[in-house]
Amino acid sequence: MARYTGPKVRISRRLGVNIFENTKGSKALERRPFPPGHHGRSRRKGAGSEYLAQMQEKQKAKFIYGLLERQFRNLYKRSVRLTGPTGENLLRLLELRLDNVVYRAGWAASRPQARQFVSHGLIKVDGKRVDIPSYTLQKGEVLTLSPKADNMIVIQHNIDTLDRKVVAWLDVAEAGKQVTVRELPVREQIDVPVREQLIVELYSK
Repeated sequence: MARYTGPKVRISRRLGVNIFENTKGSKALERRPFPPGHHGRSRRKGAGSEYLAQMQEKQKAKFIYGLLERQFRNLYKRSVRLTGPTGENLLRLLELRLDNVVYRAGWAASRPQARQFVSHGLIKVDGKRVDIPSYTLQKGEVLTLSPKADNMIVIQHNIDTLDRKVVAWLDVAEAGKQVTVRELPVREQIDVPVREQLIVELYSK
């Protein structure tokens, strides 16, 4: 299963956002709020071409949701075929990925951890085991933990301690162990720091 395994803090510093939402990334951006490299400190904030800005927004979305280039491009093509603004469609499809919803539910401390839980078959959708992180959830589908996952200390610890605010388009029940996709998310409910219109402009060239 392909995934990014390179340096995470360097990516966050290059893009100016704590992409992986970890403590190490936050501390690094506080200490060195400029891009990595010999000339990083001298680079002016906001400097660069329009193409660079578009590429950076695409990179942000890719790294936040843990996709490689081919996966991301295919998802973009899929979003073009849907009705409505392409950029919003793209973010909606990214949010509805099974691994992302597991993260949003507070079962995992990070999206990479959520992806691992799904790949290991710990998540059920409407009572059936689904081990594909990219599975797109639909309105009304219900996520539950497998019997093995229900007894895992790490998942219970995440539920008890993360205190992550559940997004408005999800309903959580059964002491946090059942999640229902109440509705499809709209742009105002998606809090990722991405300007999706720049991604659309990049792929539209």
